[in-house]
Amino acid sequence: MKIIRNPGFLFLFLYLLGFLGDSLVDAAVKKYQFDVQMKNVSRLCNAKPIVTVNGMFPGPTVYAREGDRVIINVTNYVQYNLSIHWHGLKQYRNGWADGPAYITQCPMQTGQSYVYDFNVTGQRGTLWWHAHILWLRATVYGAIVILPQPGKPYPFPQPYQETNIILGEWWNGDVETAVNQANKLGSPPPMSDAHTINGKPGPLFPCSEKHTFVVEVEAGKTYLLRIINAALNDELFFGIAGHDMTVVEIDAVYTKPFSTKFILLGPGQTTNVLVKTDRAPNRYFMAAGPFMDAPVSVDNKTVTAILQYKGVLNTVIPLLPKLPLPNDTSYALDYNQKLRSLNTPNFPALVPLKVDRRLFYTIGLGINACPTCVNGTNLAASINNITFVMPKVALLKAHYFNIPNVFRTDFPDRPPKPFNYTGVPLTANLGTSTGTRLSRVKFNTTIELVLQDTNLLTVESHPFHLHGYNFFVVGTGVGNFDPKTDPAKFNLIDPPERNTVGVPTGGWAAIRFRADNPGVWFMHCHLEVHTMWGLKMAFVVENGNTPELSVLPPPKDYPSC
Repeated sequence: MKIIRNPGFLFLFLYLLGFLGDSLVDAAVKKYQFDVQMKNVSRLCNAKPIVTVNGMFPGPTVYAREGDRVIINVTNYVQYNLSIHWHGLKQYRNGWADGPAYITQCPMQTGQSYVYDFNVTGQRGTLWWHAHILWLRATVYGAIVILPQPGKPYPFPQPYQETNIILGEWWNGDVETAVNQANKLGSPPPMSDAHTINGKPGPLFPCSEKHTFVVEVEAGKTYLLRIINAALNDELFFGIAGHDMTVVEIDAVYTKPFSTKFILLGPGQTTNVLVKTDRAPNRYFMAAGPFMDAPVSVDNKTVTAILQYKGVLNTVIPLLPKLPLPNDTSYALDYNQKLRSLNTPNFPALVPLKVDRRLFYTIGLGINACPTCVNGTNLAASINNITFVMPKVALLKAHYFNIPNVFRTDFPDRPPKPFNYTGVPLTANLGTSTGTRLSRVKFNTTIELVLQDTNLLTVESHPFHLHGYNFFVVGTGVGNFDPKTDPAKFNLIDPPERNTVGVPTGGWAAIRFRADNPGVWFMHCHLEVHTMWGLKMAFVVENGNTPELSVLPPPKDYPSC
């Protein structure tokens, strides 16, 4: 497959042939240099400086094989403090390389470097990396492609070729300036001006004919698309005109294959699909548009890229897919119900059947007093009515070195007061409590966590990401979770395994995982606006009984605050 105006495929081709300095036989260490630097970029008839890695937008793809050690030296040349998160990598015992600012590390200041050194153990598939401070991930992001070990084929038909499709958002103005202004007002930041595919909005936008991602394909072949939702605030439908897709992986975990016309990805989620080029040779739009089934404003514009059969002229107008409506709840729910773990002897679904600890977390919005805000109040978000306050010392450092007065470990297992969580909108008594409160977990505890949306101000879908772990989504539903009847409907055989789960609008999601990775692990809504408002918390997972089950020592170049 020839990928037009995209050097990533050549890189992958050379990687597969072993021409990157190591042969595949001894290629156990992959080294990368990430220079974080400003670059002037033009989109939608506007030019502005943006933060990039190596001057690329999106940034470079990190290629590795399962079992590799990856060493990425990041040097910060921009005016912002910065850290990078390797989204979905479990970082066993090695939270120092996880990346969320003030959770596992202090950010790199201007002129500083930090080496992220980690092993890729027991994982293969599509993940991604992004800045994890402020809203810098608007432009600082890229793909992670983990290939299977040599001699271990995919559990689906070998594709002819493959490519990355990274969905993002674009603002014409400076994002950090807009966010700061919104915080001073106490109101939400502005919506994005466009969605993008591999940094390009496509020809439906002004001045974008040359800013269109094009993939050239041969007829009669099967292609693998690695699709990543790197958008900050929008769940997105994705489809290809005239072509069905076969879902084979989500969040770097193989699934039972199923065919679909459209897929749905929340921010932070990844999906691999197979596409057969068995249609009449033509140009076909690949398109993405928002899913939002709550009374919340979103960027409702459609981004397009082009799937172009070899030999078809560039002057042919592409066919456009008819995406689901933005508020098509039934399609979204039905699609997510089709996701199942592969659950084979080679790729088992190790669902915890015995639960040691049950947690029930309510997710809500709120309004708190803000004397410095123009409006006198600001919007807040909370878990169990607690709006998380970011510390000034990295939580993992404070935990490892027993630094006092940085955080408390009394995060409640349940909300302070039960109520009709998804009843009529609640618009009074919307204040939240604030604090840097964590939940302490004993090593190897099996946890069941129910995430319950609420109608505080409004119901809304929330993509929740847990660092350091995958988990099994054993159940979802609309309305209030019923602990007496809903667990009987849980899927404990082949539930989807992932690192980011979509909590349905006005509904709930139940996940299970085994807390066998010691350290401090962030959990937060992956809608950046909600994270900013405090919709986040962290687990402190204690060490096991031996040094091999304990947090590794910090690296020598660990940044200080």
